[in-house]
Amino acid sequence: MSFEDLNLHPAIIKAINDLGYTAPTPIQQQAIPELIKGHDVMASAQTGTGKTAAFMLPALNRLATPAKIHGRGPRILVLTPTRELALQVSDATNKYGKYLSRVRVVSILGGMSYVLQNKLLSQTVDILVATPGRLIDHIQRGRIDFSRLEMLVLDEADRMLDMGFVHDVESIASVTPSNRQTLLFSATLDSMIDKIAARLLKSPKRIQVASHRAKLENIEQRLHYVDDLSHKNRLLDHLLRDQSLKQAIVFTATKRDADELADDLAAQGHEAGALHGDMSQRERTRTLTKLRNGRLRILVATDVAARGIDVADITHVINFDLPKFAEDYVHRIGRTGRAGASGIAVSFASGKDSISLKRIERFTGHRITPSVIPGMEPKFKPRLGQNDGKSQRTPHVAHKRNRSWASNEKNVFNHADSNRNSPHKYGRSTANDSRKRSFRRSSQFNSGIYAESSN
Repeated sequence: MSFEDLNLHPAIIKAINDLGYTAPTPIQQQAIPELIKGHDVMASAQTGTGKTAAFMLPALNRLATPAKIHGRGPRILVLTPTRELALQVSDATNKYGKYLSRVRVVSILGGMSYVLQNKLLSQTVDILVATPGRLIDHIQRGRIDFSRLEMLVLDEADRMLDMGFVHDVESIASVTPSNRQTLLFSATLDSMIDKIAARLLKSPKRIQVASHRAKLENIEQRLHYVDDLSHKNRLLDHLLRDQSLKQAIVFTATKRDADELADDLAAQGHEAGALHGDMSQRERTRTLTKLRNGRLRILVATDVAARGIDVADITHVINFDLPKFAEDYVHRIGRTGRAGASGIAVSFASGKDSISLKRIERFTGHRITPSVIPGMEPKFKPRLGQNDGKSQRTPHVAHKRNRSWASNEKNVFNHADSNRNSPHKYGRSTANDSRKRSFRRSSQFNSGIYAESSN
């Protein structure tokens, strides 16, 4: 099948050809015809499968026909959970619609000046891409007219639910026309997604191209057991010095952890930077620009901040801290191995992470075999077989006791981390911290690239 077979406007086809797209992906093949027919759709596909084009191409196709109602308000509204994803959707939309006449795309999201946003909204808008919290602010101030809205898109709906945006999404939907077309795109379709879909969509067509149990065959998944924070830091330093690593994303549990780890990696000579929800939009944009331009080799990020990042040269994803939810593991490692390329996903786990590991393996349908780097073996014995659930109890891992787990990523737009002046936990020495610098490497770790044996 070709894009010409999907009955898209010639101007859209021309833009697609300019981008080098040769054939629609499975999610695009199934979703675009249903959306052009006007059906509500709830669709699921793995990251990197072309979901943005799957909903935006038919949206632009609708804009090729003049609006029936005159006004300045948007005809298409796209809700995304994060600022990065909103900017990514806006950028893709401008590319897909560059040959359509007078299509204006506006982004409304946290971190941007209200003065600028008010100016943008005072003019005619065709496509509005927004994060729920900031959009609610403008709706309450009466700055947006939805009288001519024709299509509502919920992008990464599962993440919006995880972040606690369900009430905001429903409030926004309640002020839009009831005859709108509603699209729900998500990496997974579960009972919670079904509940919100039942309230917002009308007899939707259900499309599920890839199960969340897909094994992500193009991504090599590795597991390293760690004894303590010092052991974890030595492993990380070794991995980051692997010459085959072009760019990597290192995931931490909290925003403060991301800052501290990025600072210490930079102090050790790595081209590293942090990305999290407490950064201003200017800081986030500058960091992402460096990453895309290759001037940043290591990005230390939280789950929410890294959502939607699509950089072709990311060869490694490292779970410095395991995610709280198994679904987040899939989203994390999906940042590598994009567009058919191969990738490596490395996870660190302590003895207390066995339950999280089992949830991840159950969710993905893939068992992660523990690996060992010579000279950096864990003190406790890793699991060796399928009956590892009965293996001996592993020792308590002290570094977990001192970690801060108070940061709530669900309130990423409203809350800042506290105690920013507390001593660093990643090796930065203070008067009250007797630990040695955690990334100082001894000669025994200076030789060889990432050589490991699988058990």
